Amino acid sequence: MALTVPPPRSPSDGGIARWYEDGLGWATVPGPPVGLATGVRFDVLEVPVAAGRGVLRRVGAATGPVALVGPRMGLLVAAGSAEELPGLLDWLEWGGISLDLAVLGADGRMTAPLPPGWGGSGAPGTTVWLRPPVPGREVEPSLPALRSAPWGVAGAPCLVRLVAAAAAECHRVRLLGARTRGAAQQLSPQRFASS
Repeated sequence: MALTVPPPRSPSDGGIARWYEDGLGWATVPGPPVGLATGVRFDVLEVPVAAGRGVLRRVGAATGPVALVGPRMGLLVAAGSAEELPGLLDWLEWGGISLDLAVLGADGRMTAPLPPGWGGSGAPGTTVWLRPPVPGREVEPSLPALRSAPWGVAGAPCLVRLVAAAAAECHRVRLLGARTRGAAQQLSPQRFASS
């Protein structure tokens, strides 16, 4: 097994990379902005913010850390889950339905949110933690996983339940958007050809 040397840290990252690497043991990707390597300690299920709010209402505390990444919400799930998503969606009978649901797995990158309590610019589109990870505590057991998969932990929240909720909420948001667009088109003034 070859020893990999982490890429050099940028002095301009303000210690963000060090917080993730030393406090959580997560691999970072140099920026700017600093990124978190996915597929190593976790994967990320991404949904639109409106769908994400619905997912959090449905599953409550049965998620791991959750980040707001611009107009999307990233729910951390067990590493290896990205490979299971297409089959899981098919099994849940969501296969072939257009959902605004994505997953970041091996060789992916998530923008690193500012660590909790670090303050920030508050600028729109800033990546922030909604449910932050806690340094010094093992994060992986709290991540939703398939219990039958080799990476699944017996006490972890159920990935099937999370994906089912995410698919349903993404579909609901898409249908509401289509209904809103349809109503707006009906209310817009129509032009008629004059003779």
